[in-house]
Amino acid sequence: MPEFKVDARGAIEIWTIDGEGRRNAISRAMLQELGALVARVTSGRQVRAVIITGAGDKAFCAGADLKERATMVESEVRAFLEGLRQTFRAIEHSDCVFIAAINGSAFGGGTELALACDLRVAAPAAELGLTEVKLGIIPGGGGTQRLTRLVGPGRAKDLILTARRINAAEAFSIGLVNRLAPEGHLLEVAYGLAEAVVENAPVAVASAKHAIDEGMGLELDEALALELRKYEEVLKTEDRLEGLRAFAEKRPPVYKGR
Repeated sequence: MPEFKVDARGAIEIWTIDGEGRRNAISRAMLQELGALVARVTSGRQVRAVIITGAGDKAFCAGADLKERATMVESEVRAFLEGLRQTFRAIEHSDCVFIAAINGSAFGGGTELALACDLRVAAPAAELGLTEVKLGIIPGGGGTQRLTRLVGPGRAKDLILTARRINAAEAFSIGLVNRLAPEGHLLEVAYGLAEAVVENAPVAVASAKHAIDEGMGLELDEALALELRKYEEVLKTEDRLEGLRAFAEKRPPVYKGR
């Protein structure tokens, strides 16, 4: 059975984790299908924004499927974690913009999946947390690193070392979440955010995404040099000229991604 329901709407797709009975937890099958979906939109040019959400209203993604995990030997756990890291990096390396629509609880790997996305929108009832130390492990899908880069080491330690869960309002207040959606309007808000992305020039959006991500670990002079290289990518595009023409003619631009 498919692990995701895919709603294709032209340049935007909505991927719903179809595992409500297991609180949309990350199984090996789910991870494999997610990797294939990411590879598809990355290799093509039609889809420019993806919204990832969970089935139902209780859970976005409850993390790893612990029932499945209990059957794994150590080598299988290591292989699962490597697949998790590779898939989340593929999300970050993709030119496509990924938006997590957090409809409920997102713990452990669920929060890590949201962190790997470019933007995060939360429903009022959403809860997030990296709760792994309660289970005698640590976040293994990039949580210690991505959360720290997003909210700073002090807040990251507060969340990770205590394993505490936070609500949507606190997640928004510390910058873990970009938007809070009114009750019943999560996908509407996430879709509006996706539309705001895809109306812009495709090469410019991708170049800006990668300039931000790749520059975070660099010294400022190196990061500025990186930004200049990314600017060179857009300087040579037809879309840049179309943007200038559209501005002069007072009309919406028609971007073609070249």
